Amino acid sequence: MTDETFEQAARAYGDMLYRVAYHALKNRADAEDVVQTVLLKLYQQESCFEGGDHMKHWLLRVTVNESRKLLRSFWRRHAVPLDERDELPPPGDTRKEEVFQAVMALDAKYRLSVYLYYYEGCSVKEAAAAMGVNPSTVQTWLQRARGRLRKTLSEAEEEGKGEPICTT
Repeated sequence: MTDETFEQAARAYGDMLYRVAYHALKNRADAEDVVQTVLLKLYQQESCFEGGDHMKHWLLRVTVNESRKLLRSFWRRHAVPLDERDELPPPGDTRKEEVFQAVMALDAKYRLSVYLYYYEGCSVKEAAAAMGVNPSTVQTWLQRARGRLRKTLSEAEEEGKGEPICTT
């Protein structure tokens, strides 16, 4: 791979790789480490890609695999996380923040499938290929995730409506 091709790929797909890793890991530093590892593997890749879609699929697959590898690592299983401030999207629309928090509270498989399907615009088949599972599994995960999000967001909405309003 030439340096110019690598730079173009890193610019084009770097943010997407970070977001996929972040949704899988829920940690900014770990997501950055995964992106570095994926880009290093891309740079060392000797075989040519058939096109942009092939490279994108390969990068998504490697990112998901590296994220899983990190989640399975000895350190990750035995370390006690420090209390860190939840990383929220920029303040502004509170509804978007609620949805973001609800999605981040989902299990990793649901969170990643929701992200790939809705945010990255991957089809169920593409998301399944990137995650290494059957398309029917992704459809089930999406259905369960939507149900959990619906329940969580409706409960949050009900809590907000239950507060007394002073009119004096």
